Amino acid sequence: MKDESRVVGNPFDNQTEQGPQVDETQFKKILGYIKSGKEEGAKLLCGGGAPADLGYFIQPTEFGDVQDSMTIAKEEIFETMMQIPKFKTIEEVVGRANNSKYGLAAAVFTKDLDKANYLSQAFQAGTVWINCCDVFGAQSLFSGYKMSGSGRELGEYGLQAYTEVKTVMIKVPQKNS
Repeated sequence: MKDESRVVGNPFDNQTEQGPQVDETQFKKILGYIKSGKEEGAKLLCGGGAPADLGYFIQPTEFGDVQDSMTIAKEEIFETMMQIPKFKTIEEVVGRANNSKYGLAAAVFTKDLDKANYLSQAFQAGTVWINCCDVFGAQSLFSGYKMSGSGRELGEYGLQAYTEVKTVMIKVPQKNS
């Protein structure tokens, strides 16, 4: 899967699929992750650069041959950067995915819905997409596990963040007492 066809540009343009980084700090942080991926031996498959004089835009980036010990495999990057590690068994996938301090989301692409169901239950992630990615509904919960996220958003659980529960006990005097 190559990201070279993704439209990078103004987020107010309906054709845009990826906008800029929020600020210079995040821009430099992402470029640092890309640099560490190259230096630690991951294979850059596409992207990895920043178009000159366009602000805080970064090309969609894909790395192959990613090892679990690499920085880009361990950090929660929040960027259009895909890391593609190799695996031999489905159990290895679960173990490696769950061997992280983060658990915001996971995506599974497969024709085998039994495997997809197994993985959706086994992954320690707040959201698991099957054969899609970044799809949300207002009625659906969005939340992370472990060190991901800072609460619950959307759906019934998201509404609870705006409420407080209280118990009030009143002893009512009895007549003639």
